[in-house]
Amino acid sequence: MRRRELITLLGGAAAWPLAAYAQQVSWVPRVGYVWIGGPGNDASLAGLHRGLEEQGYVIGRTLLLEARYANGEDGRVPDLIAELLALKVDVLATPGTLISRAAQRATLSVPIVMLSGDPIGSGLVASLAHPGGNITGLSLLSADYCAKWPGLLLEIAPKLRRVVVLENPDSPTQVQQVAQMREAARSLSLDLTTLPTRPMDLEASFAALVPVSVDGFIVCDDPFLESILPRLIALAAERSLPALYGFPNAVKQGALMAYSADIFDMWRKAGRYVDRILKGARPADLPVEQPTKFILGINLKTAKALGLQVPDKLLAVADEVIE
Repeated sequence: MRRRELITLLGGAAAWPLAAYAQQVSWVPRVGYVWIGGPGNDASLAGLHRGLEEQGYVIGRTLLLEARYANGEDGRVPDLIAELLALKVDVLATPGTLISRAAQRATLSVPIVMLSGDPIGSGLVASLAHPGGNITGLSLLSADYCAKWPGLLLEIAPKLRRVVVLENPDSPTQVQQVAQMREAARSLSLDLTTLPTRPMDLEASFAALVPVSVDGFIVCDDPFLESILPRLIALAAERSLPALYGFPNAVKQGALMAYSADIFDMWRKAGRYVDRILKGARPADLPVEQPTKFILGINLKTAKALGLQVPDKLLAVADEVIE
């Protein structure tokens, strides 16, 4: 072989890895996110932002985060997921069981990082240790900690006897939650009933929340209900009803009481899942994580407005107290 040909061949061999590296560096991953509500009213996206930044991503530069909002219309969710899949997102992030199941129906290949109250019972994963398929993420275990909701509300409102639970009957997780709360309510001598909160049910359910027939209510941790938190909190104030919410950010908005897993923190952890998948990990091999941090929040200003005295023992164990 001539010397010039040898140099050209070696130069080409050295250039190929450099060209491949340059192509790899220029790739910017795209993550899709679907929320049942409107922009700016959920803790999930804020947590995901934080988690991705902690993994070294600069949103908008080294990672594109495509967020889509159903604005309270759950029927739009499949179309929003289809829109993101058409963009060829590398990962879908799905808060809530119903959104996660819609994503599961839409794709068996694009990785999905979900947050669900009961991912096994909902058929999203085969098991927490070995999810299988293209889905992994985080399990709220909300069907377990929701059993504490009636007792916590009774502690702050000892005259409570008739409790209404606002729930989405289409959610398998909330069906379990209601079953757990009914059992807890029986042991506390509370009369517990439910009202549906699908968009078409709201007005009729809200009209039924009147002090003559209800002593207080509990708001399940359904993503749609989180999207209308301001309205629910205003309704409780207007009807002078004590209420407990399954969202830790509710007390800052004026809610009397909230008890839940830390949703922001869980979605911060979801950023690690997204990062590992983008670096080649398979969702089937990433165990589903369970919550380790729970938040009890109390708003003393709201308690005073309702004429309630918060017990010292409850204040002593609260993680967040709004004066």
